Amino acid sequence: MAHTDTRTLCWQPTWNPTHEGVGLEHLLLSDTEASAVVLAFDETSGPFRLSYRLAWRRSWQLRRADLLVDTAQASRALSLRTDGQGHWHDGNNRALRELEGCLDIDIWPTPFTNSFPIRREPMAVGERREFRMAWVSAPELTVQAKPQAYTRLAERLYRFESLDGSGFQVDLPVDEDGIVLDYPGLFKRI
Repeated sequence: MAHTDTRTLCWQPTWNPTHEGVGLEHLLLSDTEASAVVLAFDETSGPFRLSYRLAWRRSWQLRRADLLVDTAQASRALSLRTDGQGHWHDGNNRALRELEGCLDIDIWPTPFTNSFPIRREPMAVGERREFRMAWVSAPELTVQAKPQAYTRLAERLYRFESLDGSGFQVDLPVDEDGIVLDYPGLFKRI
């Protein structure tokens, strides 16, 4: 990232009470790119490192996502490309039909990608919108389409809802740029 207006953001994972305080996400953010490293602990895989690079248009329409996970057992890579209109391809330019209609990406484990629908589709206070997300899960680096919703509750507060039948929802405070501050129960900005 060669941009001069780069911000550094860090979040600490808080989702694993048996490994409290273990992990960190370090993200470099510019107007149209992000580069991050996440150090985390998964109950099944143990410790892992997720590196990701994202690029998007100024309108927060994602264009590219490159991810790499390293564990003690293996390394995995995933490359995704999108035209910002809901059409996706892998790094070898093979169409990913299962992601048709997804405009945004949601990567686990990072709170950063929750900012894409917030930034791309500004909402009035009280407004709710549903989205089809390309949901990437680490450390496996699997990707699937998942329905989600965001409701703007206040100037800097959004309710996130997973519409996959789990009933999961959480209220996300954001900073002045619409970037998630804390993700209650999962991440805390430090």
